Amino acid sequence: MDIIKRSLLVFTLSLALVSLKAQDTETIREAFSSSYTYEYDGDYAEAIKALKEIYDTDSYHINARLGWLSYLSGQFTESSAYYLKAIELKPYAIEARFGLINPASAMGNWGQVKSQYLHILDVDPQNTKANYYFGLMYYETKDYTQAALQFERVINLYPFNSEALLMYAWSNFQLGKTREAEVLFNEMLIINPGNASALEGLELIK
Repeated sequence: MDIIKRSLLVFTLSLALVSLKAQDTETIREAFSSSYTYEYDGDYAEAIKALKEIYDTDSYHINARLGWLSYLSGQFTESSAYYLKAIELKPYAIEARFGLINPASAMGNWGQVKSQYLHILDVDPQNTKANYYFGLMYYETKDYTQAALQFERVINLYPFNSEALLMYAWSNFQLGKTREAEVLFNEMLIINPGNASALEGLELIK
């Protein structure tokens, strides 16, 4: 009899836990749905509030979403904190690292921006977006050799990527490799006829 009672008790508790989990899932789903609606309407404060009501420090999705919404609302410090928590929860997910780059850039925290690009490329060496923007950072600091390497990786994967091709051309120009730059500027004009920057580069080479 005791065995039957214990079995019934376990069964009843299991049903209760399943029901509770279903309710929790529904609550979370409704909160996310509300946050999307508020975001679409531009009401970021309410979008954030909807998620804070169900905040779970161990939820990657909630932290990453709050990172994005806080960034949109101009709360860059809070945004960074949420993204860092999301990264802590899923260190191999690159989307939260890309997310963190937004508030870090807005605050001028270029060390953190560079760190995140390095982490992203460590996980995904061929990531086009990371290589391109990392290349821009090198170009802005006049490290044209490294910039050229980053842009070259992008156009090797995507030869029609006009932004990377143009920057690769300018990097070569800055390195004094005028022959290579001329070829690249002309290639740019095939992809994007009349491009003012490419025409300017060719004019400077003459």
